[in-house]
Amino acid sequence: MSTQKGKVIITCAITGGIHTPSMSDALPFKPEDIAAQSIAAAEAGAAILHLHARDPQDGRPTPATDVYMQFLPRIKQATDAVINITTGGGLNMTVEQRLEAPLKTAPEMCSLNMGSMNFGIFPMAAKDRSWKYDWEKPYLLGTDDFIFRNTFRDIERILKMLGEDHGTRFEHECYDIGHLYNLAHFVDRGLVKPPFFVQMIFGILGGIGSSVENMVFMKETADKLFGDDYRWSVLSAGKTQMQFATQAAMMGGNVRVGLEDSLYIGKGTLATSNAEQVAKIRRIVEELGLEIATPTEARDILALKGGDKVNF
Repeated sequence: MSTQKGKVIITCAITGGIHTPSMSDALPFKPEDIAAQSIAAAEAGAAILHLHARDPQDGRPTPATDVYMQFLPRIKQATDAVINITTGGGLNMTVEQRLEAPLKTAPEMCSLNMGSMNFGIFPMAAKDRSWKYDWEKPYLLGTDDFIFRNTFRDIERILKMLGEDHGTRFEHECYDIGHLYNLAHFVDRGLVKPPFFVQMIFGILGGIGSSVENMVFMKETADKLFGDDYRWSVLSAGKTQMQFATQAAMMGGNVRVGLEDSLYIGKGTLATSNAEQVAKIRRIVEELGLEIATPTEARDILALKGGDKVNF
């Protein structure tokens, strides 16, 4: 079916909107640090860089285009990596805020969550720690009463405003089986065209759990719905990050790592950088006898418009 013959695309999610600065000194939030870690991750083998912005003063997620523009041009000048900007943003942002930077910068790729969901990261606040900033713990605790909004209308709007108007393609983020069926709805309507990129996500409280059986079920469902029209990748939040990436590569898929998804490089050991995680999964992939995709090859596999057609 959709088993992808050829190169393995490594995506690196650099900072995200989940982890907070007190959890790891390696988590970048200043523009210069986001740029530096992105460039290093690309040099280590990441073909795609998935990017969020953070307030340079205290590290909280921000939708501000001017903050994005402090690191996007620097990354583009220093690497050939595909730049993928979030449309998920940070918790509690409106859809309008989440679209601010993508609409102005018109990147080659954006992430797109394929359904509304409970998105619970409040257990992260239970660990005793010294909080660097006063926003961090309330931000985490508030997610026990938080619904991450991505309605059918929201998704259609993003597909049309970014996809049709700007030629941006998407990392379709599917946190559960129902999200695959939501994606199929838009495929059937002709709003999503092949080859589309499905990011299967495991281990977020509110989504499907981290088990190999669930990964197989997700892939079998996607094969049934999409046949050969899709390319797929896997990320698993937290401690199963590398195991799931390895399993996905063995099953013919692509992989995503990065400090957005896990702060660790091994059991009980914090990663020192995004590049360290990329280097590890690259080593695993290559030891399996597989090859990683270059940015040029990733663009060809995913039918992207090219880095010369963005607004930064």
